[in-house]
Amino acid sequence: MVDNMSKGVTKAQIEEFRKSFDSDPSATVAQNAVSNADLSTLSLRRDLVQNMDFSFSTKLDDWSATNQRRSGRCWLFATLNLFRVGAMRKMNVKKFEFSQAHIHFWDKLERANHFLEAILETSDRPVDDRTIHFLLSDPIGDGGQWNMATNLIRKHGLVPMSAYPESHSSSNTRSMNTVLKDILRTTASEIRRILDDGGSNNEARKHKDERMKEIWRVLCIHLGTPPEKFDWQWRDKDNEFHRKGTMTPLEFVDEYVEVDWEEYICIVNDPRNEYYRTYTVDFLQNVAGGPPVVYLNVPSNEMKDITQRLLEDGIPVWMGCDVGKNMARKRGLWDAELYDLKRLYGIQFGMEKADRLRFGQTMMTHAMLFTGVDMVDGKPRRWRVENSWGSEDSGEKGFYTMNDNWYDEHMFEIAAPKDYLTDEMKSGLKGDPIVLPAWDPMGSLAREEGLL
Repeated sequence: MVDNMSKGVTKAQIEEFRKSFDSDPSATVAQNAVSNADLSTLSLRRDLVQNMDFSFSTKLDDWSATNQRRSGRCWLFATLNLFRVGAMRKMNVKKFEFSQAHIHFWDKLERANHFLEAILETSDRPVDDRTIHFLLSDPIGDGGQWNMATNLIRKHGLVPMSAYPESHSSSNTRSMNTVLKDILRTTASEIRRILDDGGSNNEARKHKDERMKEIWRVLCIHLGTPPEKFDWQWRDKDNEFHRKGTMTPLEFVDEYVEVDWEEYICIVNDPRNEYYRTYTVDFLQNVAGGPPVVYLNVPSNEMKDITQRLLEDGIPVWMGCDVGKNMARKRGLWDAELYDLKRLYGIQFGMEKADRLRFGQTMMTHAMLFTGVDMVDGKPRRWRVENSWGSEDSGEKGFYTMNDNWYDEHMFEIAAPKDYLTDEMKSGLKGDPIVLPAWDPMGSLAREEGLL
């Protein structure tokens, strides 16, 4: 018989804990400090702050940072921040933004449809199946991936900010998302009931289509009706006036997006899995029937090398990382050892990157744009990053410095032109991708992003 008392914390153990803590002067000092002040302030390493430098041997940005506000649209902001560089150059303007709200509208509509199609696809499984439970847990979050952004742009195009400006709900998505989740979960239950009662897939899909009209209605109420066409004219930085006239969103992409985005490959560093193989995540998609999200897994140093070469060739780099780890937001600094928690607490921390993924200690949480790198003796020392959290109390007017040790530990993904891949990487693109389960952390960027 198992002695259940041995499973619990004993009085003897508690007494030992007390004696150990009370006899350690450093523990008392830490207790007095941490119980009266912010942990990040107390543990921030002074030597790293003193050595912080915002100069870079390669710096591409001469524009202002954008602001996703209280939304999880980072992946769309990072994509459009990459695209706007060429658009500003072509139009000869200092300031320009594609409408993030416009492409966000289409993501919500397409993602609602994809979710309901997934409910239909999994209708032969019990409702408490782990995949269905996962789908229902976040049917229409704000997050997303590079491939998901390109799926939307390919189908729905882009417009300038002036043609579809921000609304309250595009900048503050929580209330709108709450309503949409209610409708989608309700529709999921209705679809299952139709099928469980002997109805056909066609009958269930017809009901889905009726509900999609309601999704469209809610989105238009919150975000505004997206334009089919718009009038485009502008004055450039030399004060010359230009008029293009009436354009459609797809025509606007053809005219002003100079990035060859159809040739881009998503490269990830996932040390849990075999390198030079492609992977996808089950049900990680927004456009039903569209190309899947596919990752090519490579070692961190090789992903870093591609990032460096792109920047030195004058091309900013879309990326995904675990943004909150070892970050000083107001200072705009990331370093793998930024906070000295080991000495503050007097205990050991740490897992390798692979185990942090396996045990839920890390995942992709945010997408941004690399805009610079500082090279010393042929090696990167630090990286410059354009964030989308605005310019107030966020780094150097919205731009951050990432020390190189942080890249290896907390960077997960970049999007890069296929031409920048090595032959070994290109060989790895052949064949069908390995399918990871829907809840795998490599799909986390497409979940409901934290509103930082």
